[in-house]
Amino acid sequence: MNLFSKFDSALPLEQFLAKYGSSTDKTRWRSALDATQLTDGQKALLGGFKREQYVLVLAGAWCGDCVSQCPIFERIAEGAPVVQVRYLDRDEHADAQRELQINGGDRVPVAVQFSEDGHEVSRYGERTLAKYRSLVSQLSGESCATGIVKGTDPLQMQVVQDWLNEFERVQWILRLSPRLRRKHGD
Repeated sequence: MNLFSKFDSALPLEQFLAKYGSSTDKTRWRSALDATQLTDGQKALLGGFKREQYVLVLAGAWCGDCVSQCPIFERIAEGAPVVQVRYLDRDEHADAQRELQINGGDRVPVAVQFSEDGHEVSRYGERTLAKYRSLVSQLSGESCATGIVKGTDPLQMQVVQDWLNEFERVQWILRLSPRLRRKHGD
């Protein structure tokens, strides 16, 4: 399946929430977005991104993991205007959901990153390493996040960094791509 073809039908966050979110969902997402901040160093790193990155996120407006992680993508895109993020509803796009299963299951959020010309560069999702480490340490802890985000929570700060690391990794793949270097003369 060519997932990049889904990018044009995917929605910016506000439109995604307007279409799929309940009033409660929208309140949780706005609260999480307000609580999600990047450090000055993270913003400086993002300001140096040069290559266009298209990010297709399979999500659910109802999903606590999406509420706590997708605002990170929005902050990354604010800091790096070359990053374009769009959202697909997991339930409405069953074909994408099947393509992006993790360990045989339907999981969200899953972010697929593409080059400017539609080549898939990365798939990353459901939860980051920091979140899994935390869950493993609890072993009997939550099975689904609540969507309550506290910007000063050390775990949330590490999840932000985990996602930023993945976006940065993709940027360097794109910057060092011989094909794109020839195209851009750098």
